[in-house]
Amino acid sequence: MEVQGKVALVTGAGVRVGRRIALALAGRGMDVAVHYNSSRGPAEATVAAARETGVRAELFQANLGELGQIEGLVRAIDDAWGRLDVLVNSAAVFPRTPWPEIDEATWDATLDVNLKAPFFVSLHASSLLRRDGGGKIVNIADWAGLRPYRHYLPYVVSKGGVITMTKALAKELAPEITVNAIAPGPVMLPEEFDEETARRIADATLVKRLGSPDDIAQSVIYLVEMTDFVTGHVLVVDGGRLIA
Repeated sequence: MEVQGKVALVTGAGVRVGRRIALALAGRGMDVAVHYNSSRGPAEATVAAARETGVRAELFQANLGELGQIEGLVRAIDDAWGRLDVLVNSAAVFPRTPWPEIDEATWDATLDVNLKAPFFVSLHASSLLRRDGGGKIVNIADWAGLRPYRHYLPYVVSKGGVITMTKALAKELAPEITVNAIAPGPVMLPEEFDEETARRIADATLVKRLGSPDDIAQSVIYLVEMTDFVTGHVLVVDGGRLIA
């Protein structure tokens, strides 16, 4: 895809990996719709940084756990640009939930944001993506969706769902829209992890180091700009952790 002057929506673009993805797309010449739910200050900083690259960037607030707000988000982007070429479903929650602490509220909140939301954003954005001949969807999954780990069961179930959803959407939306997923490994550890834990995780990868959010952002660039012949694929970006 030629990305100069095209429009991308990145959900959860105010912080962490979503921010790096939004700025990477802006750096390639794309106008960026910066979505946030509650992190308005960081999202404003993402918009400011994107505008410094010379593109147009706008702020869009929505609680993706509510279908009406998803519909409103897509309408707002249509009103602002009249087009959408790339959707990156990055917004997610990551609650640590040991087995005895799993309850219905945590389960619902996790799957609403991590699985239900990217599906319905994709559903409502698909007509806008098709308007100018087609577009691309990139879902941010997790390597834990392929190899679950303990104490995050609702999260890993949601990311496993994202992987299956990606393949199903690729079939439903072909040929106009390609749909792929990126499954990050250890690129941004939870804040509560200490240096010893981080070192053990790095040593468990084949490359013996942690990744960074920029590794994920550059993988998005590959799927968006560098190839038009990949769809229904899950790109694992984990330094070899999955097979170690």
